Amino acid sequence: MSITRKPKDQLAIPSLEQLAWQDMELGMFCHFGINTFCDQEWGEGKDDPSLFNPDRLDAKQWARSAKEAGFRYLILTAKHHDGFCLWPTATTEYSVASSPWKDGRGDVVKECAEACREEGIGFGIYVSPWDRHEPCYADPKQYDDFYCRQLEELLSGYGPLVEIWFDGAGSEGREYDWPRIMDLVKRHQPSAMVFNMGAPTIRWVGNEDGVAPYPCWNTADSSRGSMFSEDTLKWLPETPDWVPAECDVPIRKDRWFWHPDEEHLLLSLDQLMEIYYRSVGHGATLLLNVAPDPRGLLPEADINRLLEFGREIDRRFGHALAESSGSGEIVELIFPRACVIDHVVVMEEIAYGERISQYVLEAYIDREWYELTRGSAIGHKKIDAFSPVTTDKVRLRVLESAANPVIKKMAVYRCGQ
Repeated sequence: MSITRKPKDQLAIPSLEQLAWQDMELGMFCHFGINTFCDQEWGEGKDDPSLFNPDRLDAKQWARSAKEAGFRYLILTAKHHDGFCLWPTATTEYSVASSPWKDGRGDVVKECAEACREEGIGFGIYVSPWDRHEPCYADPKQYDDFYCRQLEELLSGYGPLVEIWFDGAGSEGREYDWPRIMDLVKRHQPSAMVFNMGAPTIRWVGNEDGVAPYPCWNTADSSRGSMFSEDTLKWLPETPDWVPAECDVPIRKDRWFWHPDEEHLLLSLDQLMEIYYRSVGHGATLLLNVAPDPRGLLPEADINRLLEFGREIDRRFGHALAESSGSGEIVELIFPRACVIDHVVVMEEIAYGERISQYVLEAYIDREWYELTRGSAIGHKKIDAFSPVTTDKVRLRVLESAANPVIKKMAVYRCGQ
């Protein structure tokens, strides 16, 4: 992947929609569909729709759990690679309309969209370009027509969307009509983030481990399309220079869809916190997958781990011992009294661009400045952890920057890991 940093007079800046999306920081993925009933990750598009019958489906439980854990948006797999649609589309019979669930009159996308609105969190959709069921997939032009009809149904029928997730898996070497697709997005959902394909406004981080490399700059001119190819995607010319990263990972190791008797694969709290430090703490956004089971409910064990994760984030970072903001090469934070700290969180005011490229954090101890840590990118947020020290003063000293540094927030914490 090619990462670029623009010269001082051409510093990239985010759109208002990108700023709002980056401030959300935490999203929940829900992989749900015909695979949920077949104990599989990737269907071939041949599974009988009669298998789909989540008789206790409760999208409000999904959205409520996400909200309670501190997650600010939810993305549903409206159509995975198997081609089974979770809404009653007019384009194919391979959908919930052919299932026994609610006598074929159900609409998972609608229920999920309404639940997210009730809880006050954003709603997004995953719509796989690759379709293993649809016969016309073999004819690129015919399939482009088919796919655009599906997209238009989704983009126009379910209210505002926070994100549209285009998965490149299975599409290696395939060219879709991205100008046409992007025109649909602009017409129906101009504020939605577009994930990784076409003219994206956010990019895939490049792995399914939920972690961003460091540094993880917000500017990029290409990205990997999938786990199955090292090739980079060809983005449309109108793609912005500012394309922040989203880190996706399942809460059950290597399992995106629900499978029976696999609670032992749940990531531990320590593993989730390590992911948080290396995603949100590296300036990216974390998209954590929690998969509903065949009842249409999030399993209790998964909810408990999700809520435990949210509580731990709040325990560590919910209440700063002191915080400040400022601009210039040195930003200083003076505490009301000396205290023990082991974390500093710094956020740039990225509305002005990502300016800092080298910095050092220092604490005032025994009348001398003592180096705590140093780094390169700060961007939306950088979490720095270090051995506990007792001090009443911390400073950020910027060593290199593309323009005058502007710090939105610098805060200190005693997390006591």
